[in-house]
Amino acid sequence: MKFKDSIGLGVAGNFAKHLQQAGELKDFENIETKEDEPKGVFPFYLPESECFLGTYSLHSEKLELPDYEANAQVEPEIAIHFDIVYDENKKVVDLIAKEFTTFNDCTIRKEGADKISEKKSWGSFSKGVAKQWIAIDKFEEGGVMDNYHLCSYVRRDGTLHPYGVDAPLLGYSYFYSQLKEWLIEKINHQEDFGPLEDIASHLENCNYPKQALISIGATAYEKFGEENYLQSGDEIFVVAYDKRYDDNSLEKSESKIILEQKVF
Repeated sequence: MKFKDSIGLGVAGNFAKHLQQAGELKDFENIETKEDEPKGVFPFYLPESECFLGTYSLHSEKLELPDYEANAQVEPEIAIHFDIVYDENKKVVDLIAKEFTTFNDCTIRKEGADKISEKKSWGSFSKGVAKQWIAIDKFEEGGVMDNYHLCSYVRRDGTLHPYGVDAPLLGYSYFYSQLKEWLIEKINHQEDFGPLEDIASHLENCNYPKQALISIGATAYEKFGEENYLQSGDEIFVVAYDKRYDDNSLEKSESKIILEQKVF
């Protein structure tokens, strides 16, 4: 449980077309944002919380669907492990990016949910995080993340289907310093409104954790991903690869990160 003491946060709407394809654009109709700006930050894990988000939901090999009928989709993302720096008033003043990996922010398409977080966690095996991590030399242009792409697949009945589009990490709407500054502002000042929550109050209730695991946004879907929900027996693959050395296949290499999950 590497991240048991880290708060788990996600970014909504940081890749073009994802919210529209996921049928969630309407949830944010009253949220005012700049052009191309993500819609907001949501929690998916709150350490020591007594609410449902206090359940440690991350696993590297297994994804367990809810025991009720649910439309669950893979949300293929990059996750970054940050150190959180607070000032004397417990405001977040810096996020120091330490390492990154591939992440499955698996989400239920749930009608009538008041908050994004209600769709994000339903038990101990509702999220996916790869075992392999790559150290971040600098979270800015010219760093190790510049050349990485993100793609994903689902294998069903022996057939491998592209699930999310193959996209460069530089294709995120907000990335590097722009993303970090935006995250700090939202963590400190985002209000409890519509589908969003007061993140600062969550930090306080979690006794100001020193680290955060932040999933920075899901890619748009390929046709199969847009039209198919997960089923028991599916195999999920979320892949980050360095385009200088690798391709988007499932062949392993030192510079490639592959999250593999079996669905139950």
